[in-house]
Amino acid sequence: MPDQPDQPDQPDQPDHAGLGPGERMVRRGETIVGEVAHRSRESVRARAGRLRRALVPIIQSAAAAGIAWVIATKLIGHQQPFFAPIAAVLSLGVALGQRLRRSVELVVGVALGVLVAELLIGVIGRGAWQISLVVFLAMCTAVLAGGGPVLVNQGAASAILIVALVPVSTVSTSPATGRFVDALVGGTVGLLVNAVLLPMNPVLLARRATNGVLDELAAVLEEIAGVLTDRDGARAMETLRRARQIEGPVGELRDAVGAGNEIARIAPVRWRTRGHLMQYVDAVDHLDHAVRNVRVLARRAVVAIQQNEPVDPGLPVAVRRLAEATRTLRNELARGADTRATQRGLVDAVELATASVGTGFSANVMVAQIRSAAHDLMRAAGLESAEVDEAFGRRQPPESAD
Repeated sequence: MPDQPDQPDQPDQPDHAGLGPGERMVRRGETIVGEVAHRSRESVRARAGRLRRALVPIIQSAAAAGIAWVIATKLIGHQQPFFAPIAAVLSLGVALGQRLRRSVELVVGVALGVLVAELLIGVIGRGAWQISLVVFLAMCTAVLAGGGPVLVNQGAASAILIVALVPVSTVSTSPATGRFVDALVGGTVGLLVNAVLLPMNPVLLARRATNGVLDELAAVLEEIAGVLTDRDGARAMETLRRARQIEGPVGELRDAVGAGNEIARIAPVRWRTRGHLMQYVDAVDHLDHAVRNVRVLARRAVVAIQQNEPVDPGLPVAVRRLAEATRTLRNELARGADTRATQRGLVDAVELATASVGTGFSANVMVAQIRSAAHDLMRAAGLESAEVDEAFGRRQPPESAD
């Protein structure tokens, strides 16, 4: 057969030529199973990584649920305080990624919904119109209490649970405030667990989010340098698309830093992290500005390639130096160290970029964006604006074109 010499280079069908149809199907099935198993192993590793990152919140939720149940049963004397662990877990779920005020709103919303339903269901019974009335009153009460969407929605949901699941006989024979107290107990326990028992490390939250932004920013800068060197239009468009997508991680960074800042304020065991955390807090806005300037840089690289504009060979070198400085900033922020190495790298990038001015309009715009991005990263490294101007030879960076 003319194809026979090529068979050893095709692992999917090395010996199929001499096999019958059934045997070939079996071999092909074994190959597919092997590929699926390999992908499954990769998936398991990814899931295990997510589990490791989520382990502390899971432990917090489990501990809060148990503690809330013990308090409600042993200290208060309630027989079935199921709203206590529910409120505890819900309050922790919001506290991990939202503002403290929203966590409190959730707890109050649950408690208000339970209270309204408890007061009414024993009198009016249950049914379609009863659910509508209870939800209406619970949401009105939440609005009058000054709550936002979280409080209002949780009030309605909790009222529905009481009407739909709790037997009327149980409601009518138990104190009207019983489950209201359970909800308050559970929510309070959740907030205390988040503040006292195993509170999340605020620096770790901020570091993970910041590393994601800076790693991707550095990777995009490397890609920009590559497309300017290779004059690859398709790759330049893909790099621009990638640069635009960093906006999502920047939003996650803001949430992580906000959550970490709250934990550092309310958790005594995390008070010592506030100094290191403030480096990240102060850097957020400047990193956002740097991302925008790099996005403009990527867009101008696309224009330069599409219009065949000249680019000085030193410009990609400057962009790569900016990428190196970005990675250095990542590492120095993670250690809480002095950022002198980052500053030297950013000054080098600006000097290299400035030396390439005069090769064309797009090149000049890219130089301006490199200077602006370097200025923003200098501010993220902890320097004041006047110090940055001095480091760059008192030359003011231009305004962002984005």
